[in-house]
Amino acid sequence: MSCDPDYIRYHDLLMPPEAHSQESLEYAQHFSVEDTDVFAVTYPKSGTVWMQEILPLVLNGGDLTPIQTIPNWDRVPWLEEKRLSIVVDKLISPRALVTHFPYHLMPASFHTSKAKVIYVIRNPKDVLVSSYYFHQMAGFLEDPGTLDEFIEKFLDGRVMFGKWTDHVKSWRHTELGDRIMYISYEEMVQDLPAALKRISGFVGKNLSEDIIQKIAENCTFESMKANNMSNFSLIPKQYMDNEKSPFFRKGVAGDWKKHLSTEQLARITSVICKEMEGERFSLPWSLD
Repeated sequence: MSCDPDYIRYHDLLMPPEAHSQESLEYAQHFSVEDTDVFAVTYPKSGTVWMQEILPLVLNGGDLTPIQTIPNWDRVPWLEEKRLSIVVDKLISPRALVTHFPYHLMPASFHTSKAKVIYVIRNPKDVLVSSYYFHQMAGFLEDPGTLDEFIEKFLDGRVMFGKWTDHVKSWRHTELGDRIMYISYEEMVQDLPAALKRISGFVGKNLSEDIIQKIAENCTFESMKANNMSNFSLIPKQYMDNEKSPFFRKGVAGDWKKHLSTEQLARITSVICKEMEGERFSLPWSLD
């Protein structure tokens, strides 16, 4: 498959070198996972940054200090990215991490640990549209071309971390049992306090209604967009140009309806439905 020659190819997945290196990927494979670690796992553009806001507050009982003082990439680092080795010693247990890795690329220590996973799934049509705009503003990603061209790249897996369908299937076929929780981006948009209750119960933190409300208020789209520790305004413009397209663009469910034509929708639905044929799990929304 053709791709930007600057991308790193790792187990046939593409990753931008600004945040990843062979060393960081090797470090991830040998990373020592602790039993108390909590991973938020996402396909790109599915709520990763949201989880970087939510998890510290759930794990620490609503103390806002980390989201007010630590950039999100250091507060809840990506397993596969360069920053992890730099900040790992500063992380307080229970540690929160994020990753875009498929299940089979998780480190050996993860499989033998009791670490928990929250897998956030988002409607692939919204993921695609969000990713298209992200490619326009991110200097470390190749130009997406036209929307039609980007749709084909997305469906072929010629984007960061490969095919959406492969990623979802990899995390739906695990042997993690009660160590994994599935939640949709759409559920979180619809009722964030209810989602926070589910998440807090799953990680063993039964928080009061007041704390849940406090966390919800500080994890809204508007709050994160205004938070310089979370809105990527600290990143130089050559890497992320908010004038081309803001990183916090909409934060809603169903925005694809304003962007995709009937033909484009039919193409996306046809490919994804074919690739999900025979799966035992159901998706939380209709693809039509």
